[in-house]
Amino acid sequence: MEIEDAVKFMKERHKGQTRKQGTPYYTHPLEVSNILKQKGFPKKYQIVGLFHDLLEDTSTTYEEIQKMTDQETATAVKLLTKKEGYIMKEYIERIKENELARNVKLADRLHNLREVHYGSEEFIEKYIKETEEWFINLAKNTIFEKEINNTLQNLKQKI
Repeated sequence: MEIEDAVKFMKERHKGQTRKQGTPYYTHPLEVSNILKQKGFPKKYQIVGLFHDLLEDTSTTYEEIQKMTDQETATAVKLLTKKEGYIMKEYIERIKENELARNVKLADRLHNLREVHYGSEEFIEKYIKETEEWFINLAKNTIFEKEINNTLQNLKQKI
């Protein structure tokens, strides 16, 4: 699958959805994919970045993703999907075991940290706490560690 085809599919599936700040939702997975590209990750990572919210936020199925891509890509997207009533510790542990899912999740967290200021003060504080509790450790010894830490510290100084 080519990146352009993945972008087109993802945009269609997220059609009509918006972010907290009112921008089209598809801009988020697009930015996650761009972060991965900028950090030198191959196409497969970029496609998982584009697809990371499809199972959670659209009617897209695991089987559709698998048919369009491959087993590894579909599995990573599935690992990144939060199911209703999920337990964060178990969610993070599953992601930690899969390099593809782990790096996409860290790109996702980095992009969300960059845009969390659009949320309420209560949401920002919750997001900071969640990042400190779960994602600092997940980012340890990765290409994302320094940037996530710096973005988090900058955010904390602003509240």
